[in-house]
Amino acid sequence: MAAFAPGRVPTVVVLALLPVLVFLGVWQLGRAEQKRTLLDSYAVHRAAAPLNVGQLMSTSTPAFRRVQLRGHLDAQHSLLLDNRVRDGKVGVELLQPFQDQASGQWLLLNRGWIEWPSRRTPPVFSTPDQLVELEGWVYESPGTPFQLQADPATGNWPRLVTAVFPVKVWAELGRSGFNDEVRIAPGPAAYRADWPVIATGMGPEKHTAYAVQWFAMALALCGLYGYLGWHNAREKRHGNGHQSV
Repeated sequence: MAAFAPGRVPTVVVLALLPVLVFLGVWQLGRAEQKRTLLDSYAVHRAAAPLNVGQLMSTSTPAFRRVQLRGHLDAQHSLLLDNRVRDGKVGVELLQPFQDQASGQWLLLNRGWIEWPSRRTPPVFSTPDQLVELEGWVYESPGTPFQLQADPATGNWPRLVTAVFPVKVWAELGRSGFNDEVRIAPGPAAYRADWPVIATGMGPEKHTAYAVQWFAMALALCGLYGYLGWHNAREKRHGNGHQSV
């Protein structure tokens, strides 16, 4: 009886692809668990009473915490976060420094999405001059803190950016500030603020489905490898038998 003989090329292909497929499946399962943890944290923290800024600064788990704000917006240093799409329309998100009156702490508030239909004219927005009372919540992206790659710290304000590190914003302005984005709730000072929890729309169930697909591909690859091995072995056995007649 001939030994299992899949051939050299199929063996090399399986050795190269199988670990990748398994890794991708495990990685997707990990991402699904991260998203489940994120959604659980969101639900718990959004149901809790809002913190004041002092309490927010002292907590070790700020993600998705509701926070009560009372202070002034800095209209002179506005950031326009580019390439934000809502309902198929392109726009920007308006981020502005905000100084809390009670604590003196600076936070970077995201006031929401503004449609920007024509690049020939700048986005139109306004900023309240008076003391404002707001409620917001701390946003952290899945798996990583709110860290958007900074554009060069040059140019006039308001500044159009594709990404921003809050810590670099505070360093440029010579201020000490909170290093996560705070998204304000819908209200008089907000633009479009119907925030999705997971911006990409990739919930845990999608990651789990992708994991199943990767594992299925790995299983199919193993099945095909086994078929080739036994098929080639049988062909060799039949060939040897024919020659001996």
